[in-house]
Amino acid sequence: MEMTAMKPEEMSHPPMDQLLGMEYCIDSNPSWGGAIVLGFQHFILCLGTAVMIPTMLVPLMGGNAHDKAMVVQTVLFLTGINTMLQTLFGTRLPTVIGGSYAFVIPIMSIISDPSMARIADDHTRFKMTMRAIQGALIISSCIQIILGYSQLWGVCSRFFSPLGMVPVIALAGLGLFERGFPVIGKCVEIGLPMLILFVTLSQYLKHVQMRHFPILERFSVLISIALVWVYAHILTVSGAYRHSSQLTQVNCRTDRANLITTAPWISIPYPLQWGAPTFSADHSFGMMSAVVVSLIESTGAFMAAARLASATPPPPFVLSRGIGWQGVGLLFDGLFGTVSGSTVSVENVGLLGSTRIGSRRVIQISAGFMLFFSILGRFGALFASIPFTLFAAIYCVLFGYVGAVGLSFMQFTNMNSMRNLFIIGISLFLGISIPEYFFRFTVSAQRSPAHTRAGWFNDLINTIFSSPPTVGFIISVVLDNTLEVRNRARDRGMPWWARFRTFRGDSRNEEFYNLPFNLNRFFPPS
Repeated sequence: MEMTAMKPEEMSHPPMDQLLGMEYCIDSNPSWGGAIVLGFQHFILCLGTAVMIPTMLVPLMGGNAHDKAMVVQTVLFLTGINTMLQTLFGTRLPTVIGGSYAFVIPIMSIISDPSMARIADDHTRFKMTMRAIQGALIISSCIQIILGYSQLWGVCSRFFSPLGMVPVIALAGLGLFERGFPVIGKCVEIGLPMLILFVTLSQYLKHVQMRHFPILERFSVLISIALVWVYAHILTVSGAYRHSSQLTQVNCRTDRANLITTAPWISIPYPLQWGAPTFSADHSFGMMSAVVVSLIESTGAFMAAARLASATPPPPFVLSRGIGWQGVGLLFDGLFGTVSGSTVSVENVGLLGSTRIGSRRVIQISAGFMLFFSILGRFGALFASIPFTLFAAIYCVLFGYVGAVGLSFMQFTNMNSMRNLFIIGISLFLGISIPEYFFRFTVSAQRSPAHTRAGWFNDLINTIFSSPPTVGFIISVVLDNTLEVRNRARDRGMPWWARFRTFRGDSRNEEFYNLPFNLNRFFPPS
């Protein structure tokens, strides 16, 4: 029997500006009740990073349990402030601005500095180290402030194309694989059930409705965490981990966070609460590398958030504005003392896709929860005591969402081009392979690959090349703008991208990115 020849339009799906299936976009809002619960869900999700970074760094600085609780409280407070500023005056995308692991390497250099290590009293060493970190953050924040408000980053973004952005956005999610299943494996008896339950509720049972509301799809994070948290607590109180190793107890037990008893009932973080910052050129130059990494990672996350919020890709003017406000956020991190800088929370971007709700209002409500529970320390500490293994299980799905959004940009390019296949292939591979080399070298040799007498240079190399999105960004953007560029605009996806390169290029930009309170008359878009 003869087969009828298929028409080209029947053989493939045409490229689409917006993803199918998103229920609410950036400027449409669910009911107030639903928005409040969804905002609380985003708050719960951001606790993983807010607790994990201080838990890792504060003890190394000489801080005690009370110091750790205060730092967690400060991180949450600044996350709320920076998120509100970004959603109101920055890119206006539904993004949470939380703690960043990119700053860990230069911060570890400050912690191990001989001038800090020789301080005998632990609490004094903690405060002096914190002040040094604050000074480095304050100085290095100038990079993002200058690049943002001078529109220099917007000028640089004109060299971006859909092809060049694929590895950057994809690796913003896929490059975080170390925080997924490797962490689940540290307590597989609660991590694996959490992963299976979350996938089941959010995907297989997403059509289950209560009064015509898809409750399991919308609130799968809250429901999964609540159920498995209770299960983990039962294991803890029943003595299941009584004879387990210390590592297992830390990752599995629900009573090892030591935050509830040490957090103050009510406390408002304030600038210079640890004392006046101290400034060092060596520390500041090292921290600048983390700021550059944060800038690149945030650029990829902003692009992913725009797609998941059914918005247009942020034009250069808007992207620069967002980077400028992120620099202000870093300045606040330094003034208040959060022990780390901040960046766009990739897990919260992924949650936009999981819930299919990209509403800006939901994120602003979550910022309100962050501020509220950071001031009421004991109540916030209750939620902050959730074992990190549960968050790692959720990350397996949400980081995957962001990675897939990055890959979706390939639809605007010609993937039958050998040039494009080469650029994406080598950018993705080296974006994962180079940081993995730096990680394995550090674990085996107990020092980073760059180990010269210049500490700032070591931090620069080790920080930049330990970040998958940054490595992918460098390789993809350089190759995309130097390799057979002439007559390759269509292959790179530039005809689709061109109308988003100016604020006035697409009529939807004004709807999505205009400032509130009629502020555009004072800060007109360029």
